[in-house]
Amino acid sequence: MSLEDPLTIPTTPLVRPPTTVLPPTQRTPSFVLGAPNRSYKHQYANIYFARLQLLRKYVLARARRRWKDVSGNPVFVPRVLEVVKGKLCYIIGTVYMDMPLKPNVLRDIARDHSLPAPPPCTTYCSPDDQVMLEDESGRVVLVGERLRAASLVTGVIIGALGIETNGGEFEVVDVCYAGMAPQPSAGLEWGKDTRKHKMDVDGGTSDGQEDEWVALVSGLEIGAPSPADAQIQMLVEYLTGEAGGPEDQTICSRISRLIIAGNSFSHEVSATGGAHEEEKAERDKKGRRDPANFSQHPTLTLSAHLLDLARSMPVHILPGASDPAGTLLPQQPFPRAMFRGASAYASFACETNPAYIRVGPPADTGKGKQKAAASSAVAQGPARTLLVSAGQPVEDMQRYVPSPPHTRLGLACASLRWRHLAPTAPDTLWCHPYFGQDPFVLAETPDVYVVGNQPRFGTRVVEERGWGRRRRKEGEEAGMELDSDVEEVDVEKGMEGEGGVKSCRVVLVPTFKTTGVLVLLNLRTLAVRTVQFAVEGMKGGGT
Repeated sequence: MSLEDPLTIPTTPLVRPPTTVLPPTQRTPSFVLGAPNRSYKHQYANIYFARLQLLRKYVLARARRRWKDVSGNPVFVPRVLEVVKGKLCYIIGTVYMDMPLKPNVLRDIARDHSLPAPPPCTTYCSPDDQVMLEDESGRVVLVGERLRAASLVTGVIIGALGIETNGGEFEVVDVCYAGMAPQPSAGLEWGKDTRKHKMDVDGGTSDGQEDEWVALVSGLEIGAPSPADAQIQMLVEYLTGEAGGPEDQTICSRISRLIIAGNSFSHEVSATGGAHEEEKAERDKKGRRDPANFSQHPTLTLSAHLLDLARSMPVHILPGASDPAGTLLPQQPFPRAMFRGASAYASFACETNPAYIRVGPPADTGKGKQKAAASSAVAQGPARTLLVSAGQPVEDMQRYVPSPPHTRLGLACASLRWRHLAPTAPDTLWCHPYFGQDPFVLAETPDVYVVGNQPRFGTRVVEERGWGRRRRKEGEEAGMELDSDVEEVDVEKGMEGEGGVKSCRVVLVPTFKTTGVLVLLNLRTLAVRTVQFAVEGMKGGGT
């Protein structure tokens, strides 16, 4: 008589949800560079000018609404240099942080070339920092206690309410932003109740067994001197359904796709040991150069893992700061041929960084009882828009503000209210010199904003009530519109939410090499949970 419990065999075969990637819309464009944007003959000032022109009307509309009842009757001054001293007013412009510790190209050129470059700073903050606001006419220095609470960085478009002092500075008493961009999905019903998701982390999975989940991971850093090979192998086996018991496999069968948010390769290449160091020291004595430190082992290892995953589920991979890709944002997709066997699968996609990924149910569910049963839960599910970034904008913004009190999660949430994904580009964050446009301006609020390669996991739901003109119902008089005195909101044609709540789930995905954490996102409720992989006694994966 055996004392072992019999292995539970599912009565029906496990099938992944047959979802599909929807084409981009006008408000969620592709970040693939076209021929006009590959030129480097344009000045970067064009980006700032385009950004101000795009966002000024939204900041002005919200500023008028926010400060219309303020005592003193503040007036709007179109140019920052036309402010009248001692008169309450508000101005709109681009924030510029004058920080001595911030990298400066002119200072680098003026420095003696024989001196080594200073090490990169972890923070740009110092007591000598100044906040300025500029537009086409010039700059004005901003002062006031209100600025201390605001997590401002270079490139943000703001409206500032205040008075010019005798010293020529503008003392700020309140700040206004563009606010969250329109969200077409705001207020729509997605099947069951979707308003119970504010703090859904690592809980409530029993109610979502039939829901569709998306797996998020970043920072595999394959090829590092201390790699997390064991944890990565466990991750692959978990996602392909080869690890765990029947309950784990049931959960894995509801994971429809995997998104790898950058830094799949490591900055450092694993050394060969002490002999390598001795050879390097000998070459240094003789003045010889180091040979090219190139190894194809990381590429082959990642390709093998991606092949295993692509056979089982759709995979999206983004380049990151440590990957062999261009450093200018937006980073362009990896060449598919780089990953050998995985490139043969249509379910394998190389994305830009950042990238919009719109996931929805398949257009044709097909025939057959088995396929219909597998897609029954998805056919009525939502079409979600995910904005995925490898984390460079948040990494750069956190250098501008003191921490604490400001956090990476707070900056990621603030980006949505600023209506801009990477405000510090092109000042301290490298990007392509676009002419006549700024691709990082958010024309639409995504359902989920994913930020990869962060020190630790974090999530928050950012909400904002729309206040633009609502669509007129049948039989309703023309005078019933909301905020009829503000003409600028007409540009959004009622997409401000019509009085509803715009909501976005922000997810910070930690570096897998150091934490071993995989994040799972429920596409129906936008709840998240984490799965951690660790091996006792081994480095990497948080051990």
